[in-house]
Amino acid sequence: MTARLALTGELTLATAAQRLGELAFAGDALTLDLAGVTRVDSAAVALLLAWQRQAHAAGTRLTIAGAPAALLQLAKLYAVDALLPFGEARP
Repeated sequence: MTARLALTGELTLATAAQRLGELAFAGDALTLDLAGVTRVDSAAVALLLAWQRQAHAAGTRLTIAGAPAALLQLAKLYAVDALLPFGEARP
């Protein structure tokens, strides 16, 4: 069974450090729903990479859904889009 967690607000340099410990990885799979995320910057990419490493270490398959277009563009710009498990994008 895949758990789904909806994140809201900003994923920016101002919020990344406090949000890093926000997730607990347990179980087989977790989908992060970013449809409620209002603002991103390069720190969001770093945060998602850190969460991906934490999920891998915990044996949890991570999927990122509802990613804002700006986040997808940043991941592509930094050439890490293939490293992040993006699922369906925000409509």
